[in-house]
Amino acid sequence: MKLLFQTLCLCLALGLSLGQGVPDTPPESLHHDAKLDRCEGLEFDAIAPDESGVMLFFKGDHVWKGFHGQPELINSSFKELDDHHHLGHVDAAFRMHYPDDTVHHDHTFFFLDDKVFSYYQKSLEKGFPKDISEVFPGVPSHLDAAECPKGECVTDSVLFFKENQVFHYDTRTKTVKTKVWSHLPNCTSTLRWLEHYYCFSGHEFTRFHPVTGTVVGEYPKDARKYFMRCPNFGHGSGDTSQDLCKNTRVDAITSDDLGKAYAFRGNLYMRLDTHRDGWHPFPISNTWKEVSGDVDAVFTYTGKVYIIKGDQVYIYKSGPGYALIEGYPKSLQEELGVEGPVDAAFVCGEHEIAHVIKDDKMYDIDLTVTPRVIDKEAPLPFKKVNAGMCGTDGVKIFVDEDFYRYDTPQVLAFSRIRPEPHKISREFLGCEH
Repeated sequence: MKLLFQTLCLCLALGLSLGQGVPDTPPESLHHDAKLDRCEGLEFDAIAPDESGVMLFFKGDHVWKGFHGQPELINSSFKELDDHHHLGHVDAAFRMHYPDDTVHHDHTFFFLDDKVFSYYQKSLEKGFPKDISEVFPGVPSHLDAAECPKGECVTDSVLFFKENQVFHYDTRTKTVKTKVWSHLPNCTSTLRWLEHYYCFSGHEFTRFHPVTGTVVGEYPKDARKYFMRCPNFGHGSGDTSQDLCKNTRVDAITSDDLGKAYAFRGNLYMRLDTHRDGWHPFPISNTWKEVSGDVDAVFTYTGKVYIIKGDQVYIYKSGPGYALIEGYPKSLQEELGVEGPVDAAFVCGEHEIAHVIKDDKMYDIDLTVTPRVIDKEAPLPFKKVNAGMCGTDGVKIFVDEDFYRYDTPQVLAFSRIRPEPHKISREFLGCEH
């Protein structure tokens, strides 16, 4: 027994002398049995949406799927990443969403050390992993990355970050331009989401312009207030996709000339055209700074967004930033010739008639004449509506958690019977019920 004890001690001593004792890396970041809580302020290794629009947050060998919930082991979804333990954790990730790139469109890329993994429809693409230099020539290893589509960047590009250097990789020419943005913190992860660009450092983030690197606004901000559901951390502790499926009523809804669709409820709004990037509500004042609280109606006309709140109308230029037009807000009576409050408003395509709904009546207002007055009035088969919008598939009237479809405003005006109701939850939010 004494000999056995001495032998065990000798083996332990040899193991420690060879560096095989207790690992230097904290077990919380690597071990499968780690108990991680991102609301404690974790520094993520990588963040990216997958091809279904679910946001992925990576830390060590764990991944969170979505803005709330518990982490799971990476190997439960991306087995091949776990097969290469010698590569360490995920350094960077992004989803390439360039329809013109028929090879890589809708692929999600993960970067580990000097290797890159390409997943499509949740499966590792044949031939991967590959060297980063083979797939993205001129780009170094140990990275953070975010895509940058044409229109936001000069050409379809990927932004690779390494310390304070930024590598603009042109996906068409496969050329790289390097810049130094020393004013940004060293990004531990980066993300393009809803046409905005974020550099994460620790549990804080900074929003920047993808071409110039310019930072506008007060940053850094705490990621727990915006990118995850954490108790007592701003609007991040409010509605989530699960909450949205429980209460699907909307106060107003519209689609602008750029194809961006917005649904409003209470003091929050949500982009409907970006379901691939996951549902997430934001305060209305984040985009339309002069509007606080809930709104009554919204419609778009000639590149402008009209927001009606009480007896006031706010008109914004469509596009990034949504600038309030000088001289607004104005009274609803002065702008549209109708007394507020109203329940809904919409314009169909390039037509010049605003259809304003108040109680059980719809009023037609010609937007090409001044002063604007009510041109026509029609009764509706609803005592009260929540919202209305018009698109290529006709008019939709929203009442509580249902909506009703009509071919044209004229059909709506002459209808006395409600058509079959459709569920907002299923057809707009993708809920299961």
